[in-house]
Amino acid sequence: MIFASSLVWLCTALLFLAPAVNLMWRGGTGYCFFALLALALGAAVVNRRMPGYFSALRTYRWFTIGMLALVVAIGVQQLLFGYWLPRQFDALSRFVLALPVFLLLRQLPSRNLRMIGWGCAAGALAVGVWAIANQPPGGWTDANRLNNSYTNAIPFGDTALLLGFLSVFTLGWDQPRDWRVLLPRLLALASGGYASYLSGTRGGWLAVPVFVVLLGMQYQWFAHKKRLLVATLAIVIAAGALLSTERIHKRLTEVSTDVSMLHKGEDSTSVGLRLQLWNASRMIFVHHPVYGIGKGHLVDELGVMAKRGEVKAEIVNERAHSDFFSTLAEMGAVGVACLLLFYYGISVYFWRHRHSTDPATRAASYAGLAVATSTVIFGLTIDVLVPIMVTALLALLVATLLAVVDARKRELQTEQAPASRAERRAAEVKA
Repeated sequence: MIFASSLVWLCTALLFLAPAVNLMWRGGTGYCFFALLALALGAAVVNRRMPGYFSALRTYRWFTIGMLALVVAIGVQQLLFGYWLPRQFDALSRFVLALPVFLLLRQLPSRNLRMIGWGCAAGALAVGVWAIANQPPGGWTDANRLNNSYTNAIPFGDTALLLGFLSVFTLGWDQPRDWRVLLPRLLALASGGYASYLSGTRGGWLAVPVFVVLLGMQYQWFAHKKRLLVATLAIVIAAGALLSTERIHKRLTEVSTDVSMLHKGEDSTSVGLRLQLWNASRMIFVHHPVYGIGKGHLVDELGVMAKRGEVKAEIVNERAHSDFFSTLAEMGAVGVACLLLFYYGISVYFWRHRHSTDPATRAASYAGLAVATSTVIFGLTIDVLVPIMVTALLALLVATLLAVVDARKRELQTEQAPASRAERRAAEVKA
């Protein structure tokens, strides 16, 4: 379909800005997201009678189901339980609203969609520069961890790490051997990693080995002995250097200390409180296995359990510090099934296209897998699907990367059509 060039370039600018400002401008990603949504709804109205405009919702049915599952489940739950908490739809609604955005983006040229990779690089670079320029007296410490004014250190550090690695994943579609492209992307990786390091987000660091394996698969580091040797050596040196730093060594030592204290009966540590929350969520699930206690009711239920002496008052919280355990307690087996559908829907099509010989499709697929796996890993120790700045970014990233995969399919078919016609004409001449 043909769109006005002004619409294409406006979408391109918004795709760049959305990740670039995520950690620097409160609400900036949301403004970009809703601007794209307005354009998408307008395009949907104009093209509502156009054959095939909405067909992608069927073609990528698991993506569609995954983006809808949790919101639909919450709506049904509130109807069945007879209560109304519209706030519980807020963050997760970004995934539903990403569907019309996806329908718009898949119609655009893939070269314009790829600008989101540079947006991730700009966002990672910006947060690294800000961390250096805004350093407080005495530097960033465990008592004064790097974050911003509208979120805490954990989602801040996780997002910075993801943006940094996405800068390198999306390098695959931007001539990775050109030093003018390679250098800023590597600086963005270092910058995002540095911000994550200063934030001290231990749970987010669990994603680093997975990112490294995905990068190795994307760039075929493991395909040849020489590449494997060089990659292994580089990884070992980098890991050794990082583990030897005082901050990482201290943060990892604290985990073993917390576990040791836990064995001695002291469970008021960071690890101990999380384990208590998760155990309390399990206890709630045992009593409410099908649909949980209701989304948004965890803090009330934990308060009641604390009064009965079943849990300590210190763990009374709105969230269980884990997407899985929060969902288990608040939405039961139905909610967990919907959460798994969401994870499957945002990853399955990237997994299927990861072996593509087309560089853009391959890069988009591995970048999509990085987003999907990090969402799962980050969600093990924190509620990822709660901060709106995070869900808006995740929804836009997944929609755009899948749009790149879809757009490249049609572009490759268009490129192959003239060659096929030429081959047929040549065969007819010979005949």
